[in-house]
Amino acid sequence: MIVNSILETIGRTPMLHIPLRSGEVDLYIKLEMFNPTGSMKDRMALSMVERLDEAAVAIVESSSGNTASALAMISAVRRLRFSALMDSHASLDKILTVRAFGSDVRVVGSDDGDLATDERDREARRIAIEEDAYWTEQHNNPANAAGYIGLATELLDDLGPTITHFVSAIGTGGSVCGTARQLRLRIPGLQVIGVEPVGSVIFGGQGGRYRQSGTGTPQGANVGMVIDYDVMDWGRKVGDDEAFSICHYLARRHGLLVGGSTGGAIYEALSVAREAPVGSRIVTLACDSGAKYLDTIFDQDWLSTHDIHIIDVETQFANLLANAPAAPGPLISPAPLRQ
Repeated sequence: MIVNSILETIGRTPMLHIPLRSGEVDLYIKLEMFNPTGSMKDRMALSMVERLDEAAVAIVESSSGNTASALAMISAVRRLRFSALMDSHASLDKILTVRAFGSDVRVVGSDDGDLATDERDREARRIAIEEDAYWTEQHNNPANAAGYIGLATELLDDLGPTITHFVSAIGTGGSVCGTARQLRLRIPGLQVIGVEPVGSVIFGGQGGRYRQSGTGTPQGANVGMVIDYDVMDWGRKVGDDEAFSICHYLARRHGLLVGGSTGGAIYEALSVAREAPVGSRIVTLACDSGAKYLDTIFDQDWLSTHDIHIIDVETQFANLLANAPAAPGPLISPAPLRQ
C-alpha cells in the first residue's frame, strides 16, 4: 500500500486470536501498537486535531505520554506548534518521542514517578490562555470518543455481531466508551467492562499510588466528561502485580510486547473468560507497545525498587491458557466490581 501521509497509516490494525478453555472461549486482542506512534491514541489525537478551528496554529495537552506522542506526530504533519505537559510518571521513551517530532515538552510535578494530573492540567490551561494555544483537553473533548468509531467498525468488519464481551482499560474513557457505544448499535447485548488500576478512582474506592501508565485517574484529579458510565456494565480494578505479570507472560509465550494498561485489561479478560459461556468471544485492546516500557515493567531492578512482584499467571489461569501447568495454583481474587 502506498500512502501520501503517515496519517493514512492510522487504523486497520491486526488482531491476535488466543483460544481459551481448550477452544470453548475465544480471546481477540486488537493490536493497536501497529499505529504509527505505537498506540491507539493516534486515532483520538487525529480526531481532535481534525475538529480544530482552521485558524488554530498552536495546541497544548496534558498527557502521560501516548496522547502527547500522537499529537506531536500530527502537529509535525499539519505544521502546528505543540506543547506537551507531562510528569515523571511518563516513560523517558515517550518524552523523547515528543521531542523527536519537534514539539515542546514541559515536565511538571515531582521526580518520584508519581502522577501529577492536576498540576499538568493547570499548566495546560495557563499556556492556553497566555500563549494563545488551543487546549485539546482530552478528558473532556467529545472528539476523543469519536476517534474510536473507526476502531469499532474494524472490529465489526472482522468479527461481525458475534462479540459477546468488550474489555478495555479506561483512562480518559474515549477508547472504551467510544468503541462500546458504536458496537452496541449492532450488538445490543454486548457486555462492556472498563478496567482501571487499583488506586485509581474512576469506579470509586480508595485512591493510591499505581504504576500502570496511561490509564486510570488518581485521587484528587477530576474524572473527565468523556467517561460515560451508562455504556459500561462493570468497572473493575487490577493491581500492578497482576497487570505486569500478564505483560511478561505475553512476551515470553506469545512474543507480544504490551504496556501495563493492556496487561490489566487482559488480566480482567481472562477473569471474565473463566466464567463465560461456551462460545463467548471476548475482545480487548492492546493499547500500546511494551517497547515503551523496557526500562520499567520489563526491568527486574525497577520492579524490585517499586515492590512489584511477577506472579505465575500460567498457574493461576491453568484451565484457560495453552501450555499452562496441569495443576492450577491458588487463585488471586479479582478486584471488586462496580455495582
